[in-house]
Amino acid sequence: MNTANPYGSTPTHHMLSVLVQNKPGVLARVASLFARRGYNIFSLAVAPTDDPEFSRISIVVDVESAPLEQIVKQLFKLIEVVRISELDPRRSVERELMVATVRVTPEQRGQVVELANIFEGKILSVGQDAIILSMDGSPEKLDDFSDLLRQYGIIESQRTGRVALPKLDRAAKN
Repeated sequence: MNTANPYGSTPTHHMLSVLVQNKPGVLARVASLFARRGYNIFSLAVAPTDDPEFSRISIVVDVESAPLEQIVKQLFKLIEVVRISELDPRRSVERELMVATVRVTPEQRGQVVELANIFEGKILSVGQDAIILSMDGSPEKLDDFSDLLRQYGIIESQRTGRVALPKLDRAAKN
């Protein structure tokens, strides 16, 4: 397991897409279930779907803390859970958002702006000795960008956690 990067793709991490009823307290019940059972969550993101009756919870779980089948069985015991899908990274599209404040001197500012442009990031705010950047992309892309920013000095950063959906079928239907 890549301990330096909790977002890395390792065989012990699996992405679950959990469709739930959009009701107060559902996220708390899901998180509580993981805490009670001692299951480890590496990433968690939740938002309403296009149907206001449902929300999607994307959870990256550590299957070393419990077998995936056990986690799924426990989740299905919650009455608000409608559907659970395991998303294989090879057959899904994953994205994550990162916002970071990076220390820069006036001489370095152009280098950091160019780096952001190369990675298709955005400059959100510029100060005398720091820049706030945002970037969305695959977890690996954000890891690479963070690694390059460290040489300048990351003052603080925040990542949203992964969100994912299955890839679309490209085969023509007859």
